[in-house]
Amino acid sequence: MLIAADKFKGSLTAVEVADRVTAGIRKAHPEAEVEAVPVADGGDGTVAAAVAGGFTRHEVEVTGPTGAPVTAAFALREGTAVVEMAEAAGLQHLPPGVFVPLTATTFGVGELLLAALDAGATTIILGVGGSATTDGGAGMLDALGARLLDRDGDSVPWGGGGLRELVTADLSTMDARLENVEVVLASDVDNPLTGPKGAAAVYGPQKGASDEDVTLLDGALTHLAETLGAQEAAAAPGAGAAGGIGFGALVGLRARFRPGIDLLMEELGVEAAIQRAALVITGEGSLDEQTLHGKAPAGVAAAAGRAGKPVVAVCGRLAIDRKQLKAAGIERAYALTDIEPDVQRCIAEAGPLLERLAEQLAADQL
Repeated sequence: MLIAADKFKGSLTAVEVADRVTAGIRKAHPEAEVEAVPVADGGDGTVAAAVAGGFTRHEVEVTGPTGAPVTAAFALREGTAVVEMAEAAGLQHLPPGVFVPLTATTFGVGELLLAALDAGATTIILGVGGSATTDGGAGMLDALGARLLDRDGDSVPWGGGGLRELVTADLSTMDARLENVEVVLASDVDNPLTGPKGAAAVYGPQKGASDEDVTLLDGALTHLAETLGAQEAAAAPGAGAAGGIGFGALVGLRARFRPGIDLLMEELGVEAAIQRAALVITGEGSLDEQTLHGKAPAGVAAAAGRAGKPVVAVCGRLAIDRKQLKAAGIERAYALTDIEPDVQRCIAEAGPLLERLAEQLAADQL
């Protein structure tokens, strides 16, 4: 049995999910052969999944989304670095209940990329998601040496709001090592930078942006793209990922966009593990409509389907019907709410409950 599941956000990491499911299976069938390959789709938890898959963890102090220093990590193996933008600019770095939608910066992501270059990376997988920012990646580019200047020749203020003051943009001054590095933008969303499906309109409210803020930020991101002469890149899939950092990566790092789960499965050897398995167990905290559009369980199920292997899922809550599950290639889903209707208890006691759920799964499937 192969466990290739993502995290239960807010409750369990992908590694903890794998450990609990393994324990539950072995309670029901002590002799069961179980292999675990924790997965991620480019969002928060991507570095942890890479480390579980054999990469080495490197920590560095960088600038957080508010400008305060934070400790962030990237993963490295044989010249390939996995950099997770949420490590430097994620919502988890904001004080509880505090949002700074106009001033949050991705400067620390650029610092994290520089640390990966210093460590010898020649290929960088930039996983994006879970961001506190909507600055189009301007902070990241600034840290990498770009000159984003106002009318007085000073650097524009950090954050999406500061982009309104942008007059000139010069990317030719960025770190020369980037010329010889392949950057892959790993994301589970394909939104453009601006407009009704853009970074500000779709994701801004999750970061504390009011309607007025959304309008301001969308205009600022449009201005950024125009100043750079990069309107075509602004319309590209993934440009709007993680507050528009996708755009900054496409334009400034010449990154190519790939669905995060496909890329991470390759790096972690998931497809080879699927070939060895009789049953594949995937999952994440909430199996819902978003799961069907590029999230980790959908990617794992698709790969298992190509290999002709059956798939079941574990989750905290199930918000899609059986028909939708089947269409995604998942035969059955086991949810914590099946055995504990109280959602708050499911969140607080996710580990023991998941172990019980996995015991039931093993009794059904073996």
